[in-house]
Amino acid sequence: MLSNVELQRYSRHILLRDVGGPGQNKLKATRVLCVGAGGLGSPVIEYLAAAGVGTLGLVDDDKVSLSNLQRQVVHSTANVGKLKVESAGDRVAAINPHVNVELHPFRLEAGNIEELVKAYDIVVDGTDNFPTRFLMADTAYACRKPLVTAGVLEFYGSLTTLLPYEKDAGGQPHPSWRCLMPREPDTTALTCSEVGILGSVVGVLGTLAACEVLKLITGVGQPLIGRLLMVDIRDMGFDLVDYYRNPMSPTFGQT
Repeated sequence: MLSNVELQRYSRHILLRDVGGPGQNKLKATRVLCVGAGGLGSPVIEYLAAAGVGTLGLVDDDKVSLSNLQRQVVHSTANVGKLKVESAGDRVAAINPHVNVELHPFRLEAGNIEELVKAYDIVVDGTDNFPTRFLMADTAYACRKPLVTAGVLEFYGSLTTLLPYEKDAGGQPHPSWRCLMPREPDTTALTCSEVGILGSVVGVLGTLAACEVLKLITGVGQPLIGRLLMVDIRDMGFDLVDYYRNPMSPTFGQT
């Protein structure tokens, strides 16, 4: 139940007819795992904390560096050299003391990811490398956990929501990450550290990812299941691309 202080804090949510008190209580009861406390993770962490998500798990093995601060707004200059999960945890505490934070200062690997994912209700992937993104998508699928995943580069970004272990209204399984991208790109795939990134682009995509998480928890609207949102900040274009289950894609567990 929400305390009087929480009722005041979340009053603008509670006024929303599609959220209200029941929706806010759902937020309070939910555990969300945020993979990556960097550019994409920053707005995800801040907005989920402000929204009153009950528990946030923060995963990142990196430390805050000066070059991060152009876009990773969850961190501050004073925290350069500090573990990102600790820096982000401090920020969550400053935003909302009602949110429980669980810190995981390590890199996700095949040996530790399954146990971690099983401990949460929803996963948000804001990582910056394809091996981790594929591992994250396969594990969330196998553990039957919703996955919101975003990617950015230069002036561009993309976002989708994955529930491949469930079926649509017609009885067809929802698509998986491997339906969208069957295999990892080769090692020549460019990264933000090589070609750069406009700082506010991660703000846009990370905020949209936070919206997807809040929609999944409260049951509001239509998530980006089977739809890839393509964002072009340079020329300010937003496009939705439908994608479907590939019967040749691998499955994990029962669908």
